[in-house]
Amino acid sequence: MAAASTSPMLPALLLLIALAAATAGAAEMTALDWACNFVGGWYVTPELCTSVLCADPSEPCRAARDAPAVAALAATLAVRNATATKGRVEAALAAHAGNVTVAKGIESCVQLYAGVVAILQRAAQFVATRRYSDARQVLDAAYQDMLIGVPGRCEAMAGDAAALPRENEAFMNMALVAHAIIANMARD
Repeated sequence: MAAASTSPMLPALLLLIALAAATAGAAEMTALDWACNFVGGWYVTPELCTSVLCADPSEPCRAARDAPAVAALAATLAVRNATATKGRVEAALAAHAGNVTVAKGIESCVQLYAGVVAILQRAAQFVATRRYSDARQVLDAAYQDMLIGVPGRCEAMAGDAAALPRENEAFMNMALVAHAIIANMARD
């Protein structure tokens, strides 16, 4: 008889355990997890978002306490990435100084990255003051031509993709993620 009286409680106990486990799993999600799960849709997956924002192990990407901190992280990393890529492209320019055609193309690429750095700095300033709509406007105005288009344009201008550093291609992912995070913040 005792077994019959405890069996109706078993499903309720299992449900309670399942709810507790689900709640514990939700509590473990960081602001970064939430931000990356709700941006971009088809063009920025949660995996791409997380891998780009957490690429540098010295950067505490999961320590971002809220969505504005994730947006600030994305903006800051985009500026750093563009600045570092510009530096690497400048080094490639020096390495190909003897090849006038390639050097001329790489020099144009350096100028493109200088423009990108300025755009991203302006957007980062808006993000720092939580003016997400203004940041989005800056990024939207330059999105196709300057942000995601720069790597391909640089390859075309250099005439030799191998002459450019691998950071040139990786920059597009950073630009996509930063744009998606900031655009999402502008909607809120």
